[in-house]
Amino acid sequence: MTEQEAEAAVAAHYGMLLGIQSPWRVKRARLEIAQRLVDIEVEHEPGRPVRCPQCQRECRRHDHSPERTWRHLDVMQFTTQIRARLPRCACEEHGVITLVPQWAEPGSRFTLMFEIFAVQVLIASASLTQGAELLRLDWDSVQRIMDRAVERGLKRRSTDEVTLVGLDEKSFGRGHNYVSVMTDHTQSRVLEVVKERTTAAAVALWESLPMEQRVKIVAASMDMGAGFAAATRQAAAQAKIVHDRFHVSKHLNEAVDKVRRDEHRRLMEKGDESLKHTKFLWLQSAAVEGEHAMAFADLCARELKTAKAWAYKELFVEFWTQPDAIQAHRFFDEWYATIMRSKLEPLKKVARMLRSHLSGLLNYFEYRITNAIAEGFNSRIQSLKAAARGFRSFENYRTRILFFCGKLDLAPDLPLAPCH
Repeated sequence: MTEQEAEAAVAAHYGMLLGIQSPWRVKRARLEIAQRLVDIEVEHEPGRPVRCPQCQRECRRHDHSPERTWRHLDVMQFTTQIRARLPRCACEEHGVITLVPQWAEPGSRFTLMFEIFAVQVLIASASLTQGAELLRLDWDSVQRIMDRAVERGLKRRSTDEVTLVGLDEKSFGRGHNYVSVMTDHTQSRVLEVVKERTTAAAVALWESLPMEQRVKIVAASMDMGAGFAAATRQAAAQAKIVHDRFHVSKHLNEAVDKVRRDEHRRLMEKGDESLKHTKFLWLQSAAVEGEHAMAFADLCARELKTAKAWAYKELFVEFWTQPDAIQAHRFFDEWYATIMRSKLEPLKKVARMLRSHLSGLLNYFEYRITNAIAEGFNSRIQSLKAAARGFRSFENYRTRILFFCGKLDLAPDLPLAPCH
């Protein structure tokens, strides 16, 4: 076999491995031992017609673009790259356009097979930095792969079955920086993330859904802040507002703690340290055991305002166990009257707030949705923030959340059936 025949055989071999098909062909393949590199040169067969990437019409070949390279899967631990000059066609309708190669997406510097592998590595990696090390890429390249994966997944995603959603906020960066998040209750996924937690931000969340889908939403769970409710009435007026029971518990817990702190100050003036270091006992009473449980029982037996506030807070749990909205309304009226007769101002303040949002609380008994799914994503999002050591860019933060929590189809399609 002559040297030229050997080179042709090697080129044909790599052409089969890569799935390169006519009108493309592998021109030559070189092994650079010192650089640990396999370099594969691909060309569009001379004399073959070129087709416009937009209208698929056969066009005149205009010229070639400058040479580009694409990273491919490693061969025997050798970095493998494809190198080619892409023809440009002269389309009468669309002008001069560069052809899209068989092995990569437009604008990408990685082959389809490499991006599929990279997405799998990133999903399994503890951090983007770790994924970059495994892929032997720089951080920016990996971020671009992730950006394209999310963009690809959002284009493919179907929201036809979405009828119940949740609106929630998540911290972003330091200080009082927040983002707003929409989740899908049915499929337990994040649908969209936008900057800030304003009414305008919540409207943007709603508008991320196509109008024909938005009108199908029957209910949305949210906290009792004005922004989410106002945005829902503006952008999805047919959706019933369901106030999240976990946010209600948060407000009641804060009221109990306010009572404890006020009473603790008064007791300390008398030298009584009974309520010192007891915050956890009142907030997590069901979780305390052993000596702590005995100490908590002793506190409850005393005529403390904190104990009364805690008892009223625990009593409200029965609201959520009522069989229907009518019974729940009756229970709330009795509980509210009891609170109003007490002298516990922090609890009375929360009770008034709950009464002003009673319709949203009662809607729970029709739809039985909470923001538990959104809260469940908190730990995952917190781990993403910890792994990244915080985010300076909102766009990167959004990409990371949708990549890991959006249940998107992230990998590129393989138009060919390579023998790889």
